[in-house]
Amino acid sequence: MQNTDTPIVKDLVLVGGGHSHVSVLKRFGMKPMPGVRLTLICRDAHTPYSGMLPGYVAGHYTYDEAHIDLGALARFANARFYHSTVTGLDLNEKLVICDDRPPVRFELVSINTGSTPNTSGVTGATGNVVPVKPINNFLDRWEALSARAMAHEGPLKIAVVGAGAGGVEILLAIQHRLGELRAVAENSAENIEFHLFSNTPDILPTHNARARRTFMDVMQRRGVNLHLGEPVTQVAPGVLTTATADIRVDEILWVTAAGAPSWPAEAGLDVDDGGFIKVGNTLQSTSHPDVYAAGDVATMVNHPRPKSGVFAVRQGKPLERNLRRSLLGRKLLTFRPQSKFLGLISTGDKFAIASRGGWSIKGEALWRWKDWIDRRFIEKFNDLPDMDDEENTVLPAGLATAEVVKEISAIAMRCGGCGAKVGATVLSRALNTLKPAPRNDVLIGLHEPDDAAVVEVPPGKVMVHTVDYFRSMVDDPYIFGKIAANHSLGDIFAMGGDPQTALAVATVPFGIESKVEDTLTQMMSGAMEILNDTNCSLVGGHTSEGPELSLGFAVNGLIDKDKIMRKGGLRPGDKLIVTKPIGTGTLFAADMRHKAKGRWIASALDHMVMSNRLGAQCLVEHGSRAATDITGFGLLGHLVEMVRASDVDVELLLDAVPMMDGAEDTVRAGIVSSLQPQNVRLRRAVANLEEAGKDPRYPLIFDPQTAGGLLASLPADRADECVAKLIELGYGRTMIVGEVKVQSDLLEPITVKI
Repeated sequence: MQNTDTPIVKDLVLVGGGHSHVSVLKRFGMKPMPGVRLTLICRDAHTPYSGMLPGYVAGHYTYDEAHIDLGALARFANARFYHSTVTGLDLNEKLVICDDRPPVRFELVSINTGSTPNTSGVTGATGNVVPVKPINNFLDRWEALSARAMAHEGPLKIAVVGAGAGGVEILLAIQHRLGELRAVAENSAENIEFHLFSNTPDILPTHNARARRTFMDVMQRRGVNLHLGEPVTQVAPGVLTTATADIRVDEILWVTAAGAPSWPAEAGLDVDDGGFIKVGNTLQSTSHPDVYAAGDVATMVNHPRPKSGVFAVRQGKPLERNLRRSLLGRKLLTFRPQSKFLGLISTGDKFAIASRGGWSIKGEALWRWKDWIDRRFIEKFNDLPDMDDEENTVLPAGLATAEVVKEISAIAMRCGGCGAKVGATVLSRALNTLKPAPRNDVLIGLHEPDDAAVVEVPPGKVMVHTVDYFRSMVDDPYIFGKIAANHSLGDIFAMGGDPQTALAVATVPFGIESKVEDTLTQMMSGAMEILNDTNCSLVGGHTSEGPELSLGFAVNGLIDKDKIMRKGGLRPGDKLIVTKPIGTGTLFAADMRHKAKGRWIASALDHMVMSNRLGAQCLVEHGSRAATDITGFGLLGHLVEMVRASDVDVELLLDAVPMMDGAEDTVRAGIVSSLQPQNVRLRRAVANLEEAGKDPRYPLIFDPQTAGGLLASLPADRADECVAKLIELGYGRTMIVGEVKVQSDLLEPITVKI
């Protein structure tokens, strides 16, 4: 979570988490730049290191050993991390266009998205092959292929198209690993047939003759079928066509020359014949000085080099230097990449060949050296140092214009009371982008000039009122807006009601007008998506400036008198269910300490932005008599409320309680939310406290949740059916977690079964 007292002057946006950008992030973390807001936009929470990909496929590395955790690195760099896919640029308005969120503004943007194998020249290739890049997509297919290989009976044919270093390494790594897996499954590895296709007469065409001969010997020794000088002209499901034959295979991996995404050219950037962004010696776009690019997605027009990770790594440092200098209006530094590089190519079985210029060496010791180099590289970004919390709040000279400096000076004189409101012009521009759900019962709403909203209460309905407000726990205001809206709506759904209207209470950090407006627009856009999806109309609110980003809603809902779900509705024999996993408290506490893996946080956010609307409807349809949303008091705290209101006992099955990925790890490490100690006081409600307290998962039942799921009771004969339906609706971690019992003479109404 970004936390600074320095007003934001400029936005630097990094598109992609490639090898150059991880270096930029690390360097900005080591040397922050006051007044610059750093944002990383990337589809994946972890970025694989290309040099370790073959080793990972071969089974020599775990997932975490071969990937850089972008979430932790972004937090170290004090950068906002937006999980999204970029689809374009608006270079006139300086906007990054994403596929699933509002555009992101920038003063400076850098692009390091990598490349994909080019399939455009081969009929039928798109959709019928597995490109090796983007690597994360390939790894998902690889997991499926390895499982298939273990279960497959009879011959299995795998084709790799592309005989450069990437294709050769991937083929040999897959062959090695599948051989091991088939042996474990007691299935003969000899039934796996490998084919390598190349449009050149040799493998490894950019390497020397000695290296080529060495790998030819390896290929022949390991029985690889070589199709050299046989370009693939057409692909159909399970069939490769060359000039001489149709070859039937079970899997086709595509590792050909790099291809570029289409959106840089569509945006108007200068690109080469392959669609790659043309940059000069400063890594600056040759057509747009506020755009930089590095790695495979870029072509240095004066020094063209092969699309290789080694060049992207080397571009990281000069890219970071020039981004800083550009933000400050200083002269840029030139960069010239090396003309030659050492190629270390592995054979999948902890053996490697080195190639540089005209010489080549090989051996197991060489693989160990490569392994040492690769692990050191990864550790630089995953083993991050503790930094001094003291913040330099002085803006660097050249960052802000005289007008901006004047505006910043005025921020310190901002008034309290109504003087702390966001200015009318800024607020108006932000609100004009919002389109609340239209409702006939809203007589006066958001875009009316009146002092308050006016709504009707339909005949036969009663109103449900609730309010929630909290500070942001994520750096992405759009995602935070979604979470805050979901959290506020949860009480309405838990009662069995339908949301009608909402009033927002928002606090936006102090800053210059353009940055305040952007943050407010992003946050309320996310909230509006959730509200509109539930047909809840935003009818007004209050927006002010303050020290940190916060948001809440006062929500009105409608319900039939005889259909209210209350906490006191538990009945002996009922089954208890939970619709979402728990663990947000410990995970975000760990994230603040750089102790949570990016994929854990990404998965937690996926649960938090999922509405309880459909879940509540499903519960009502299956006869639920009692429900609550799991929020700050944790699972046990809210269960205690239900038990006491219903005069019953409960048996809670700890093994069945769904827990978020990583939550057990962070709790075992002793990391808990600041609210946890207060929640733990409710342990007096647990009958078998001594036994339950020994289980390492026990602390999680006290973990405070944000935008948590529903805890509800169901008649025993409807529970299984309801759970199956909830899973079908997208609540994939729904579980029956306990049973309601007749009230006993014990003072402690809850038994935690281990």
